[in-house]
Amino acid sequence: MSMKNLIPRIGRKHVPARKEDIDPFRDFQRQMNRLFDDFFGDFPLAETERVPEWAPTVFCPRVDVSETDTEVKVSAELPGMDEKDISVELQDDVLTLRGEKKCEQEEKGKNWFRREQSWGAFHRVIDLPAGVDAAKATAKFKKGVLSFTAPKRPEEQAKRKTVPIQTE
Repeated sequence: MSMKNLIPRIGRKHVPARKEDIDPFRDFQRQMNRLFDDFFGDFPLAETERVPEWAPTVFCPRVDVSETDTEVKVSAELPGMDEKDISVELQDDVLTLRGEKKCEQEEKGKNWFRREQSWGAFHRVIDLPAGVDAAKATAKFKKGVLSFTAPKRPEEQAKRKTVPIQTE
């Protein structure tokens, strides 16, 4: 057998085989990529391009937490939910948000019918700074946004002291 028979043909021309340069860094990078691909291969949400569009996704609300000298505020985005589907609990400076989201859509036409259903629950735990007054905490829900406010106890507010910075 001659060497010409081993080279692939396109039409009547021979395509020369490309020989890659041996590069130890490139080889190391390929091995590391393969290692991470093998490790994260069981987690479909780690690599979004592998998840098909029809696959269910995990609902986890976005939360903003802010603190001032007098209070702590938490804001959570819960689009498409009603206040009856949400639970807010405060115990030992730990705020727990729970909820269940249900969605059903149905469309009918003369010769067709489409129905989609989705549901899922979420559970979010947020550690608040020490010293919030649970008895005076409030939660409001408006246009898909949950706003939680907890004032700090007066003794906790008095503990905070600004320390001046001295220069030499």
